[in-house]
Amino acid sequence: MSTRVPALPDFRRIVVKVGSSLLVDSSAGRLREEWLRALCEDIAWLHGGKRDLLAVSSGSIALGRSVLKLPRGALALEDSQAAAAVGQIALARIWAENLGTRGITAGQILVTLGDTEERRRYLNARSTIDRLLEWKSVPVINENDTVATTEIRYGDNDRLAARVATMVSADLLVLLSDIDGLYDAPPGSGVAANLIPVVERITPEIESMAGASGSELSRGGMVTKIEAGKIATTAGTHMVIASGKTMHPLRAIADGGRCTWFLTPANPVTARKKWIAGALEPKGTLHIDAGAVAALRRGASLLPAGVKRFEGTFQRGDAVTVRDLDGAEIARGLVAYDAEDAMKIVGRSSADILTILGFSGRTEMIHRDDLVLSGR
Repeated sequence: MSTRVPALPDFRRIVVKVGSSLLVDSSAGRLREEWLRALCEDIAWLHGGKRDLLAVSSGSIALGRSVLKLPRGALALEDSQAAAAVGQIALARIWAENLGTRGITAGQILVTLGDTEERRRYLNARSTIDRLLEWKSVPVINENDTVATTEIRYGDNDRLAARVATMVSADLLVLLSDIDGLYDAPPGSGVAANLIPVVERITPEIESMAGASGSELSRGGMVTKIEAGKIATTAGTHMVIASGKTMHPLRAIADGGRCTWFLTPANPVTARKKWIAGALEPKGTLHIDAGAVAALRRGASLLPAGVKRFEGTFQRGDAVTVRDLDGAEIARGLVAYDAEDAMKIVGRSSADILTILGFSGRTEMIHRDDLVLSGR
């Protein structure tokens, strides 16, 4: 029995990764304007179907080089950073104009590795993206090449896109590439090469098809795409590799064009909750009253009013255990406040948070999306 290939319109939150070679004609040093217009038409088509769309876009250094008329060849780190500073302005304007003509507002977000690895910055980036999506904007995300160094850079936007997809709980990551999928042998090598249409699990055999990093078999950056696939599918996000050379590449995927699907048995919500429940060490304990226990079991968030006391030293985003007043574990979750602020608002109404803390924080101590009931 063959595995069912997903349909692009089935997904509710889609991250689309666009590489520099697709966006910028390296031989002429110019933007591929007609291609980008076609891609934005595809994005607008999906966006109009009440889906969340995000773009992870390379191209700032390439565009900066073109504007500054820098010579071809490798650039020193500081030259790359300076070129990116010029190119980021051009890249943001290009995306904003092309999406704007289709009635969509674009928002630019620049990230570094630390923004997805350091917990507080991760939460801030996630919150910003969530708010843009609530406003029906399309976030355009790029590595912040103006400050990233060789020590902290992602090094490729495939893995950056996978990190972004898991951060925002996307259910699909689309990697537009200069190759239309994963082959069982190097295309053009003289050996018969067959496209692998579906990868149900990334095995050592699948990894070997990508070739060794830096070798002649590492074609089209396939090694980093497989690594991105591991990141995405582990977090419950499907991934598809498809050619970006064609006009309207997203429509082509939807119409059954050649591509490789990487499937996951989970979904972003269950994968995230599994991670909260078992992979994080609790940094503290919240003790809640009977009313709060009943509310959590009905699927509600945990409000400050239901918390009677807490133990431990924790920071916003840390995992904590939630217990009833008799000490029985009720749930685990990611707390929305540092211990110092939590101390001031436990037992108080959410409406009092602004007055007590001097800033308007979240109304919940733990949001229901960040909470897992024990035994479930």
